[in-house]
Amino acid sequence: MTEQTIIALDAMGGDNAPESTVKGAVEAIKKYPEVIVKLIGLKEPVEAELKKYEYDKTRLEFVECTEVVAMDDHPAMAIRRKKDSSMVVGMKMVKEGNAASFISAGNSGAVLVGGQTVIGRIRGIERPPFSPILPTAKGPVLLLDSGANVDAKPEWLVQWAKIGSVYMENQLGIKNPRVAIVNVGVEESKGNQLVKDAYPLLKEADGINFTGSIEAREISKGGADVIVTDAFVGNVILKMYEGVASTLLKEIKGVLLSSIKTKIGALLIKGSLKTALKKFDAKSYGGAPLLGCKGLVVKVHGNATETEIVNSIGQCIKFNEVHMNEKIKDALHLGTEEA
Repeated sequence: MTEQTIIALDAMGGDNAPESTVKGAVEAIKKYPEVIVKLIGLKEPVEAELKKYEYDKTRLEFVECTEVVAMDDHPAMAIRRKKDSSMVVGMKMVKEGNAASFISAGNSGAVLVGGQTVIGRIRGIERPPFSPILPTAKGPVLLLDSGANVDAKPEWLVQWAKIGSVYMENQLGIKNPRVAIVNVGVEESKGNQLVKDAYPLLKEADGINFTGSIEAREISKGGADVIVTDAFVGNVILKMYEGVASTLLKEIKGVLLSSIKTKIGALLIKGSLKTALKKFDAKSYGGAPLLGCKGLVVKVHGNATETEIVNSIGQCIKFNEVHMNEKIKDALHLGTEEA
């Protein structure tokens, strides 16, 4: 019998909540027979959405809360003061062992603060990074950090390289993943002080396949499987990546629909184009996990649709099935005691 995974889902987080979160939860329990979703939110709007669907009530449970962490709330204040918010209630479920993972499309800062203070870090993990998957010409690449630690220390990057390697090998099946550090050139002598200090540490680190520096233009070509950098640079890369992809897609659609001739051409290449574009859909991998917490926390886009919610639930199931945190602790020789 397949082990069941309990996921706590913030029904109120994001621009499209609770419509997308409720629909995503309903679709997820149909797709994944091994999952139980605990949907946390305000009674009236969530129950109104749930009434639109038929679903297995033994595997989709509504948990009522009375507060919501808004996108413009101060992260630390919101986590401290809004004890009955969908975000804090969901994270407490993970902390208390009533859920294996927590997913939210809400306030990123609050997700970060709550992950570290409510759920807590694995003892020995310096700073958990947000770790989204980016699509490339050769497959997925994991970016650590994309928004959690703007000012990083060299030893954190080494730890993230090890965490990222464990994640990519066990979550996505990439053996001996190539690790690179973001730099302004490939020469070892280049870079800011953080890169210059981290490079030799990464070069000497055990348990990772460090291949050196990677320039930003090589990321989309698939020049590495795990990329480490501070969150300032990582977030710029992530947002630029998403912005360029969105702009190109809009331009392609505009060209294909600009005349009768191009519309006919669009019909002829529709299948091939759809396959090619799907390869570069980052949302198919789920959200950005905050790696290094005692339980998995996943941040999805603020404008997440039900598809991203479903994929994120699948991501959490796999994380739990492979016992990812135990593998991370083993790889980093952290033992079993937690902070």
